[in-house]
Amino acid sequence: MNTPVFFTRLIDGHPASASELAALAFAGHAHFTAMQVRGGRVRGLDLHLQRLRQASLELFGQALPDSQVRDQWRTALAQGPQDVSLTATVYSPAGEFTAADAAPRMLVRTSAPASGPEGPLRLALFEHERMLPHIKHVGEIAKTHLLRRAVAQGFDDAAFADRHGRISEASIWNLAFWDGEAVVWPRARVLEGTTMAMVRRQLQGLGMAQRESVLTRDDLPSMAGAVVMNSWTAAVPVLAIGDQALPEAPDFVRLLQHALATEEAVAP
Repeated sequence: MNTPVFFTRLIDGHPASASELAALAFAGHAHFTAMQVRGGRVRGLDLHLQRLRQASLELFGQALPDSQVRDQWRTALAQGPQDVSLTATVYSPAGEFTAADAAPRMLVRTSAPASGPEGPLRLALFEHERMLPHIKHVGEIAKTHLLRRAVAQGFDDAAFADRHGRISEASIWNLAFWDGEAVVWPRARVLEGTTMAMVRRQLQGLGMAQRESVLTRDDLPSMAGAVVMNSWTAAVPVLAIGDQALPEAPDFVRLLQHALATEEAVAP
């Protein structure tokens, strides 16, 4: 018989009531971070804390202390399995469509651990620019809409280019490319994911060449490989963006996976 798995839904460290969760159903002015926890430990803890702190200061003018955030994460992890996906969403109880100030609150929820698709993926390319792209915020209807359009067109997911044609990111992913000698990060207004940041600093420690470059559709034929990455995984192979095929690059995939594995996991 399978043992039931208990996952948590906490607000400010306490079990979330039905009324509290109902109020969040239409809350679009909020931000979050998502992570994979294994054995009660997480990689890039400093990056997740920094993300929440900076976004809260920009959106709400104040931020929860790191110590309080970590206490709530520990409480959530103590109530369930040690291998989970954990999402922390910070929001204002004042709600939307108001300029009222209120101390932010945090919803912490855990769910089954995830590792992402194996790929390879084919991405449709759409012109799209996110509002406040440097913040991991909620309520992004365009991303889901474009993902659905991509699948309807026979692709697996969606990638984006801005009004100037600069390739930026994918629906819930950062993009990374390989030119045969260096890791190439698209230069555009993007959300710098925590996995992306971890991989970049570990590649630097490994002495691996990497650079930022403006990339357009016309530059894709010069690339020797491409991947997407997010909190699930450091590298899912991408074999096409729009009508441009990209070569398989297994060594590139292994390099990025090794870089992430080099990042030390710590307890919140």
